[in-house]
Amino acid sequence: MALKCGIVGLPNVGKSTLFNCLSSAKAQAANFPFCTIEPNVGVITVPDERLTKLAEIVHPGRIVPATCEIVDIAGLVKGASKGEGLGNKFLGNIRETDAIIHVLRCFEDDNITHVDGSINPIRDKEIIDTELQLKDLETIEAKLAKQQKAAAAGNKEAKIEVSVMEAYKDALVQGKNARTVTFESKDEQDAARNLFLLTSKPVLYVCNVDEASAKSGNDFTRSIEELATQEGAEAMVIAAKTEEDIAELESYEDKQLFLEELGLEESGVNRLIKKAYSLLNLQTFITAGEMEVKAWTYHKGWKAPQCAGVIHTDFEKGFIRAEVIKYEDYLQYGSEAAVREAGKLGVEGKDYVVQDGDIMHFRFNV
Repeated sequence: MALKCGIVGLPNVGKSTLFNCLSSAKAQAANFPFCTIEPNVGVITVPDERLTKLAEIVHPGRIVPATCEIVDIAGLVKGASKGEGLGNKFLGNIRETDAIIHVLRCFEDDNITHVDGSINPIRDKEIIDTELQLKDLETIEAKLAKQQKAAAAGNKEAKIEVSVMEAYKDALVQGKNARTVTFESKDEQDAARNLFLLTSKPVLYVCNVDEASAKSGNDFTRSIEELATQEGAEAMVIAAKTEEDIAELESYEDKQLFLEELGLEESGVNRLIKKAYSLLNLQTFITAGEMEVKAWTYHKGWKAPQCAGVIHTDFEKGFIRAEVIKYEDYLQYGSEAAVREAGKLGVEGKDYVVQDGDIMHFRFNV
């Protein structure tokens, strides 16, 4: 399941530094705008302590965690929606992602220039929001007139599409993102999805701070957290430069010691990856055997046959049943055989909604 999160923000807010921490690919990080011209793409693993604990029981040949693609996109400037700077390339790259990680600079440092001359993350957020909203308005206006004619001629699908586009247009002209608009009917939701609007994508605001603010944030981050709550989005605090220093430490013990000195239980990178995974409405089911313990990505709410199809399409086509062990039961009893003996192995049919952390074995026939 190829899923992408795009890291966006104004130039010099710490996007490439953050990308360096997230991915084994190294983006150039320098103190000038447009350091990143072509988007850097890295595949990151999703931290999941459950895999390690299961491996201690099963002793598999390998552990295979879930993954997600992270794309470091060139910095945006005012006028991007009209092609200023690298605007067209930037907006095209965002359109290809499933979710947005919006990095905002929330620290003072005279040695690192800001493209607008001062530190104001609310202003920075609004600059990017405005450019994305303008591009979405352009998208809607290009389609609306044609669909209005079709709706007037009695086309039912066109009527639904016009209703959706008008609702979005009303929000966008008020300076609101498309994701703030919700639709009740499935037809409306499908029409909304098919517009592929930039501001309809889920967003995580990442407040990039200095080391002193890594644990508790600061006034800048609190203002962004408040705005994110109003928008129905998420926000988090991370010290990207500090995370880069942690990533360069060789041993796990040294990294943990560094985190303890900062008063942190977990690295900001791990928290960010988990939040990005959750942002995409993703969960994990697990297969556990002698060959491997593997995490499989699926969309929250999927039923057993859909999840079987993640492994192989034949599993979904010929689905018979799913044998399910709850993660906590596996840990408690110590083996699949012991779970069966205790009567804790569930046999589920086509309507079973898979739960995060379920250990699955699919029976199928094709």
